[in-house]
Amino acid sequence: MTSISNRADFSVLRYANCWEDADVLLSGLGSREGSRILSIASAGDNSFSLLSTNPEQVIAVDLSGTQLALLELKRIAMQQLSYGEVLLFFGFRPCNERLQTLERLKSYLPEDVFNYWKTKPDLIRKGVVTQGKFERYFQLFNQYVLPWIHSKRTVRKLLSPKPAAIQTDFYHHKWNTWRWRLFFKLFFSKAVMGRFGRDPAFLQEVEVQVGSTIFNRAERHLTTVAAQHNFMLHYNLIGNFGNFLPHYLLPENYIRIIPNLHRLQVFEGYAEDALDKFGRVDYMNLSNIFEYMDTDTFRQVADRLVDGLNPKGKMAYWNLMVPRRVSSVFPDKLTYLSELSTRLTESDKGFFYERFIVEEAHG
Repeated sequence: MTSISNRADFSVLRYANCWEDADVLLSGLGSREGSRILSIASAGDNSFSLLSTNPEQVIAVDLSGTQLALLELKRIAMQQLSYGEVLLFFGFRPCNERLQTLERLKSYLPEDVFNYWKTKPDLIRKGVVTQGKFERYFQLFNQYVLPWIHSKRTVRKLLSPKPAAIQTDFYHHKWNTWRWRLFFKLFFSKAVMGRFGRDPAFLQEVEVQVGSTIFNRAERHLTTVAAQHNFMLHYNLIGNFGNFLPHYLLPENYIRIIPNLHRLQVFEGYAEDALDKFGRVDYMNLSNIFEYMDTDTFRQVADRLVDGLNPKGKMAYWNLMVPRRVSSVFPDKLTYLSELSTRLTESDKGFFYERFIVEEAHG
């Protein structure tokens, strides 16, 4: 297989937030104090969340220098600004002074990182957490597609607090119209998602009907009370996070993360190459990187990653639309924690994922 780094465009800011549930990740890994963790960086959020466990080191790795520039911007802002200023600067709260805040951070940011963001004033001014390609994809949906399906009043009713039975009834009798089914499946089809959301190279191994698959997963979630307080769903349907915040910015987690930000190491490149530099780790957050690989590449990469785990170490990752499980390829090296994985999949705020998988290295 041609390397994903040669097929996908890593120059754009693809993800401004991690669209994976940090609560599920932390529960799955169960990382202990003083551990060493390898984490796919993406937008940085879940790597920050892992710092709340007081590890010795979190190695945030990504092929995209742009994503790592975002992680560094967030890290320095969290170190230098007050909590309230961080929410304003990132874009979780309205603010007209974000460019001035960037100038305040200039002397603390690596020069190349500051220079990158200086050339992207619109991304800063509008609030960087709303400006990834994937975030703008959701904005297209809630600004231009959803109004043809439901009124803002109906959207608010779907997300408003109500008993489970009423939530289910509302979905089936008020929400699940022919317009909802048609436009949802079209907008979240493989073709449209590849054009406006994810890079087409990330969908190369996908063989399922993407729109229908995501629709069925969304339906399961929207009929439950969990939909009412899901910050990801709120952004999908409203276009902002409202009063909800991701795990790393919840006050009770934030205060545990800040003292550990210096323990975050950054590596640009492949996860397996990061292990060559930093050595074995106790835990791995692998996002859904296996989705992008053909079966031969998956086997090769997985083998190197498993060998980078300490005895009894754990790796966690998601399947979105391509089924991959490392322990099925290397049962002599890894055990699939099926009960834990199933339980956490059922509570995952990332309702669009097929499965969350946790596996443990043999002792």
